[in-house]
Amino acid sequence: MKDKSFLMIPGPTPVPESVLLTMAKHPIGHRSSEFSKILESVYSDLKYVFQTKNDVIVYTASGTGAMDAALSNLINPGDKVLSLVIGNFSQRLAKISTALGADVEIIEVEPSQAINPMVLKERLDKDINKEIKLVTLIQNETSTGVTNDVKTLVSIIKEHGALSVVDGVTSIGAIDCKMDEWGIDVLISGSQKGFMVPPGLSFLAASEKAWEVHKDCKRPDFYFNWDTNRKSVLANSTAFTPAVNLIAGLKTGLEMIKEEGLENVIARHTKLSKGLRTALKALNLKLFVDDDKIASTTITAVLPPEGISVPDIRKILKNDYDIEVANGQNALKDKIFRIGTLGFVSERDVIMVVGALEATLYKLGYKFELGSGVAALIKYLNNN
Repeated sequence: MKDKSFLMIPGPTPVPESVLLTMAKHPIGHRSSEFSKILESVYSDLKYVFQTKNDVIVYTASGTGAMDAALSNLINPGDKVLSLVIGNFSQRLAKISTALGADVEIIEVEPSQAINPMVLKERLDKDINKEIKLVTLIQNETSTGVTNDVKTLVSIIKEHGALSVVDGVTSIGAIDCKMDEWGIDVLISGSQKGFMVPPGLSFLAASEKAWEVHKDCKRPDFYFNWDTNRKSVLANSTAFTPAVNLIAGLKTGLEMIKEEGLENVIARHTKLSKGLRTALKALNLKLFVDDDKIASTTITAVLPPEGISVPDIRKILKNDYDIEVANGQNALKDKIFRIGTLGFVSERDVIMVVGALEATLYKLGYKFELGSGVAALIKYLNNN
């Protein structure tokens, strides 16, 4: 049916009508006092969501742009970088570091696992001469549905003395991440995830320690240069022409987050994802991440039943029910499908996707008790 399509993927995520209506207005001058007031509000509210006193830079770029911005302002050729890899997006941080000429070492685990803090500690303890300059890691790996214990990992990195560069693209505004309290040095995110805005904006905050290291960066990027951009933040402006309407929409999205309350937003994501996992288990479907302690609250990866393909499941959900779920990536393509509970998602939406999934599996000949998933979900939501 026309205009009924609904996204249940890691991103882009559903966008509230109020954000869309704000964005639909005629653009205003990006050097006007009117836009400066919008930026003043946005910069302040971003600190609230990032849980930091540090300035938060807004780039007109995807989340990958913020990754590039983080690393290109810190790395000099030959610097030693330790990258913690649990999936496709944490691997990207390693690739960018390599492209910048760093000497990159990777600690990698199986796609359904998180980084063991003791493994990180053992490696950093061996770095007696403190040669490792920075450690890259991700909080929430949506390619697999795994969440790292960033709080513990960052504390180990801090004890060593290296900088921590954390990808929070799919966690900020959805999973608790206390930048200042946990001692994160660089934290990034993107608009099309927990911020409930279309793709096109990315965000970066850096600690004072990171700013000191940045001073020694020999060739910081021009567009993503921290100094140029922070100067503009302090003036409630932007260094270059920004995506004016996206930033206007971001202001509305941030106001919605503040109105709901960040703690309540995080609790909502937790409740919906746990309810979804309960429903999927009731359908006797195997979850890609067995351990609830490391399971993402923004994306749930599911293995298809034996004899039923991921493309067939996605095709029927899309064509018959106008619901889009994500395929696996790289080696996991067609081996898992991923259901998002990220951003502007409610109980109604999760009940809808579980019901549609049941109808899809029924059409594909999967044997199960019809309604068992929806019933388990409703019971969980009402009891929690």
